[in-house]
Amino acid sequence: MAVAALLISSTLQPVQAAPLSPPEGEILLRVTGNIEYPNVDGELQLDLDQLMTLSPRVIETATPWTEGVGRFEGPLFRAVLEAAGAEGERVRVTSLNEYEIEIPWSDLHDYDVILAVMRDGEPIAVRDLGPVLVLYPFDERPELLNETIRHRSVWHVGTVDVQ
Repeated sequence: MAVAALLISSTLQPVQAAPLSPPEGEILLRVTGNIEYPNVDGELQLDLDQLMTLSPRVIETATPWTEGVGRFEGPLFRAVLEAAGAEGERVRVTSLNEYEIEIPWSDLHDYDVILAVMRDGEPIAVRDLGPVLVLYPFDERPELLNETIRHRSVWHVGTVDVQ
């Protein structure tokens, strides 16, 4: 698996040689902290189009917060960090309402965690857990339905700080 080769150490190795362009649309996510490739004022700011170009994935799963199985789309969390040239041991995710939690690198290496920005073909609205939702593959990996992972599954994500 090509991704596994990139994730041998506790840090992510960047796969691009230059930062992404500044976003043209509404900024959905800011990546701050120990990053090599900022695109606006020392941080990586990303809009919907940019996020959907970074290893987009689909997870069809039920969640503890939504009814039924949904079709969630978004970039692999680790791909966003790679695009930022991130190096660290953990990431601190902060929601729009200032809820904060640390997620260890190992989660992002061990599971195909996505930053969901679409549900059933539509952008996820703030009233529906959006615009960005940290989503683990719950149906594929039932062992992830535990209290620790539920706390790491942040909705209304605004910032990811690399530490």
